[in-house]
Amino acid sequence: MNADNIRNVYFVGAGGIGMAALERYFLSRGMKVAGYDRTPSELTADLHREGVEICFTDDPEVAIPEGFRNPEDTLVVYTPAIPADNRTLGWLRSRGFEIEKRAQVLGRVTRHTRGLCFSGTHGKTTTSSMAAHILHSCKVGCNAFLGGVLRNYNSNFLLSPTSPWSVIEADEFDRSFHHLTPWIAVVTATDPDHLDIYGTEEAYLESFAHFTELVQPGGALIVHTGLKLVPRPQPGVRVYSYSRDEGDFHAENICRRPGDISFDFVYPGGRIASISLGVPVEVNIENAVAALAACYLTGDMDPAAARQAISSFLGAKRRFEFWLKEPGADGRVIIDDYAHHPDELKASIASVRALYPGRKLTVVFQPHLYTRTRDFHKEFARALSEADEVILIPIYPARELPIEGVDSQLILRDVTSPKKRLVERDNLIDTIKNSKFEILLTAGAGNIADLVPGIAEAVRSQAGNPA
Repeated sequence: MNADNIRNVYFVGAGGIGMAALERYFLSRGMKVAGYDRTPSELTADLHREGVEICFTDDPEVAIPEGFRNPEDTLVVYTPAIPADNRTLGWLRSRGFEIEKRAQVLGRVTRHTRGLCFSGTHGKTTTSSMAAHILHSCKVGCNAFLGGVLRNYNSNFLLSPTSPWSVIEADEFDRSFHHLTPWIAVVTATDPDHLDIYGTEEAYLESFAHFTELVQPGGALIVHTGLKLVPRPQPGVRVYSYSRDEGDFHAENICRRPGDISFDFVYPGGRIASISLGVPVEVNIENAVAALAACYLTGDMDPAAARQAISSFLGAKRRFEFWLKEPGADGRVIIDDYAHHPDELKASIASVRALYPGRKLTVVFQPHLYTRTRDFHKEFARALSEADEVILIPIYPARELPIEGVDSQLILRDVTSPKKRLVERDNLIDTIKNSKFEILLTAGAGNIADLVPGIAEAVRSQAGNPA
């Protein structure tokens, strides 16, 4: 299909966060946008208000509007998370529509800009969001396609018709990031994940190694120190290292005070002193170093504006997001986090411990995917055992069918916390309301997020302070 012929874009899996950025992009280009998703959500409601027509049945006669039934002027975009037997996708395939993965389309629309591509098992949403906020604050602007809703803008998509830069969350699921052509690439972590796709850790690492080959000559590759990854950059690509404490880019003079963390950002040949984190958790020191490093290498970063951007950064929704902070030293706290890999969960729990030393920590976790639970149940149990109390709810299956013998109990039986239990999702709000928690962390990539507003409201109402 000639790109000039595209008038309509139809998304199969329209409620995905990565799909939403592309939907907003095509709307900004004056195109009609529609799609299908399995369930409604706050995001699909936002997209509907913005002009995306979304249906929640996979009956193609209902799901596909009349104006999107011509393959000559309609591009179809799908996410690999959609089951192969989806009826709407099958109907479109049988009628000769051009159908592309989300990653292919993202690669297409960013190919004519200089891409800052943030990859890694974890950290990529926060680092890419920080970088987008930095460039926006530096007035050079950017086009940003993010994997989380950035709270500063209440969107996961930023548009600049004049900026040469695109900030892209480079997702390794289904090798999606191989469709990108980075000018600057960041690799935050390569802990094995998505083994349902890759099979082995070696195949997972090979996928990242291939990603490093895609950086354009003249560009730059920034890799976290200590990874198993062996990069394979093209000739002419500059290679840098980073971490919190060492590397070409790192932090010094870290100062931790109640409710605040500040540090100096050190780069080759200089530093930016006294940067305060807008979201003052330990892991964000390292995330900020990665984002600042990428923006520094663009040549368009103003140090004063960058310092202000990090301090005003509110974070992405569901990335260590506070829902309740009662006043006083004994006030209850509710934090929600997207952590769905054992290392992410471990880091999130450690961050809460650092913020609230000595307080009782209750963690509610919803495992995401049967395969991930099967592959990492012991690692999840070890991470959760750092909490004082653990509540597990049933696995969120997403795209998967059940696996015999794999359930949340598989994790729970190895948790060593003094108090642990399994609760049905529908009973979670009442369970929390009737508990005596001090610090509550809800975690997972599934629909546990839909319960968090209700949990916070129930706790406030109980205390006589309704939202």
